[in-house]
Amino acid sequence: MRLTRYFLPVLKENPAEAQIVSHRYMLRAGMIKQQAAGIYSWLPLGFKVLKRIEEIVHEEQARAGHIPLLMPTLQPADLWRESGRYDDYGQEMLRIKDRQGRDMLYGPTNEEMITDIFRAHVGSYKDLPLTLYHIQWKFRDEMRPRFGVMRGREFLMKDGYNFDLTKEDALHAYNRHLVSYLRTYERMGLQAIPMRADSGPIGGDDTHEFLVLAETGESEVFYDSAVTDISLGARDIAYDDKAQCQAVMEEFTSLYARTDETHDEAAFNAIPEERRKSARGIEVGQIFYFGTKYSDAMGANVVTPDGGKVPVHMGSHGIGVSRLLGAIIEASHDEKGIIWPEGVTPFHCGIVNLKQGDADVDGACEGIYKALKKAGLDPLYDDRDDRAGAKFATMDLIGLPWRITVGPRGLKNGVVELTSRRTGESVEMTAEAAVARVVAIYAGL
Repeated sequence: MRLTRYFLPVLKENPAEAQIVSHRYMLRAGMIKQQAAGIYSWLPLGFKVLKRIEEIVHEEQARAGHIPLLMPTLQPADLWRESGRYDDYGQEMLRIKDRQGRDMLYGPTNEEMITDIFRAHVGSYKDLPLTLYHIQWKFRDEMRPRFGVMRGREFLMKDGYNFDLTKEDALHAYNRHLVSYLRTYERMGLQAIPMRADSGPIGGDDTHEFLVLAETGESEVFYDSAVTDISLGARDIAYDDKAQCQAVMEEFTSLYARTDETHDEAAFNAIPEERRKSARGIEVGQIFYFGTKYSDAMGANVVTPDGGKVPVHMGSHGIGVSRLLGAIIEASHDEKGIIWPEGVTPFHCGIVNLKQGDADVDGACEGIYKALKKAGLDPLYDDRDDRAGAKFATMDLIGLPWRITVGPRGLKNGVVELTSRRTGESVEMTAEAAVARVVAIYAGL
């Protein structure tokens, strides 16, 4: 994409209403525009990152054997009355009526609707196990929406639901989701720690939240510092292997890590003092096992091998897709702007032309641009007739991981400059070598 043809409404000054880094940089980088309290339009740059995150989530769900569908944003209230949650959910639920006077709601979550889909089409143990998920917009009428996409009222969320014959099978689904979520977050350059949490209005006894440590986190967390040394890495996990998934679950949850809602002071004090840590955390996902809570209430039963009928065991599993943008920025930025990890960057590389209109410089930039495109990458070429300082400031603000700078002085020596946004390190090399280096970086992801 050429910047002269792109819509990138960057701001030079910090918006007064932005209290945290992610909100400030998302507004300044022209990623979002507030339309109402806690409700945002996603402008092209923000939308590109949102889609990249969504792609990673889809890929990791497919790897775990989960099946996508799409449920509507509006739900009939009668389903929620069946489960008993319509009156219990509270004022966060946006309740509305259609023109026939029927009670409807803008979905804050989808346990009731997915259970209704399941009971209409599945009746035998032979169709189990089954995990269905979607990525859809949700609405929760927060009393105090703030911090941009971190605490908005409308948000994009992946929510998945497993259906299993037995508790043992459902707990394997729980473990499988934990593994897939760990891989998902690591691909985005995040360390998200699974922490024992409270189930809230979803219900159930088994639940873990995934939290990214950040000063602006809304939750106080307590943890054994050794948990930050664990990563899934490139391990090949067989999702159908119960023992292997259980081993990962135990590895990542045996060390103490809890939110303030479930904090156990005695257990925390049993940790060696030098490893006892408290911090703030940003919740980016949560997994639940809630047994037969919804299947009992809504008649989601299956025929068993002996001919009987039992309610299915269920769990739900969510990732805050839009919230992840804020979490990534909170975890990866500096005083100049955002620093995108390669896995989620809106553009793979920035190209800066230091002398627009110079035939040699223009030609070299065009060659680099076309070479990156031919290699399957998506570069952003700053072809504006503007000062070098303004171009560098824009690139630093929007946070592309790599930048190739082309100027007349370097071209006289046959080189361009390749710069890492994360480290600030710059290396001079030929244009061909710079392209090859960037291509190799993304090929290795």
